[in-house]
Amino acid sequence: MRPNQSVLPFTPHAWLTNPHGQTLVAKYQHRPHLLAGVPHEERLFRVDTNSRIKGVCSWQTNRQVPGLVLVHGLEGCHDSHYMRGIAHKAWHAGLHVIRLNQRNCAGTERLTPTLYNAGLSHDVRAVVDELVNKDGIEALWVAGYSMGGNLVLKMAGEAGDACPGLRGVAAVCPNVHPAACVSALEQRRNWIYHQYFLRKLKARVKRKAKHFPGQWDLSLLNNVRTVSQFDDAYTAPDGGYRNAADYYERSGARHVLESIRIPTLLITAQDDPFVPFASFDVPRIRRNPCIQFITPAKGGHCGFLQPSRKNEDCSWAENRIVEWIRRG
Repeated sequence: MRPNQSVLPFTPHAWLTNPHGQTLVAKYQHRPHLLAGVPHEERLFRVDTNSRIKGVCSWQTNRQVPGLVLVHGLEGCHDSHYMRGIAHKAWHAGLHVIRLNQRNCAGTERLTPTLYNAGLSHDVRAVVDELVNKDGIEALWVAGYSMGGNLVLKMAGEAGDACPGLRGVAAVCPNVHPAACVSALEQRRNWIYHQYFLRKLKARVKRKAKHFPGQWDLSLLNNVRTVSQFDDAYTAPDGGYRNAADYYERSGARHVLESIRIPTLLITAQDDPFVPFASFDVPRIRRNPCIQFITPAKGGHCGFLQPSRKNEDCSWAENRIVEWIRRG
């Protein structure tokens, strides 16, 4: 495991030492300055014969500079607060920034006949390959949050050292063990998060059905009361898995972490409400010298809100990722 290279430690804001406070305040904090004046253009990336995904690209004038691809979490999009926050910082640090939407997100249901799932790491790889081979970006980093973190770690592990142009990956609170995460999400203490995701997932499959009539049996939704039931009824069969258990087992990045051969930054909070810290206490992470593992005691799920410092705002994880890339 790589040593923490003088990483500024995380100190939670005095009012936000509770994991739920960190998680919820981070999601709803008001940051009106983000991406003000930053150029952007939409672009469709083909990831398989029948599917395209949308990226929102902020290019530097000098096309020879490195780039950062960002991947959101479950039911997020390019406009999620953390995607905008890190994009703002990365672009002002001199990087191209591509905020990638997973399949169906940001109003793109018509662009693919499938649902999205936590195993579609080849979508991210397809985007990396296109940016390197078509756009000529010679140095790329990829960062993902939550489910997006699992995707980028899975991609890196599957690629080993055979992904030209990819210089490193970063993951914040990645759900590398999906079964453990869903089990935690469905606990009573996480009711607010569970209901939020379940409501959004149900709404998404209904929108998909309007574009692809007859492909999903919407009557099954009447009996879906949990995320695992949704995945069993829709996500797993749509993705070619036998059932939810098979989907969770095969899509988790934990199986390939040992194979990562590029610099990797993994940040997760020990008090994350629904990504159990025990998921990371495995030899595949601990013995891989390419993985720099940073585990603050506090931070919630993708929160990491600290008191503002001189020359640094309250979003600690965003700052650490951009700092790490600049050092690389």
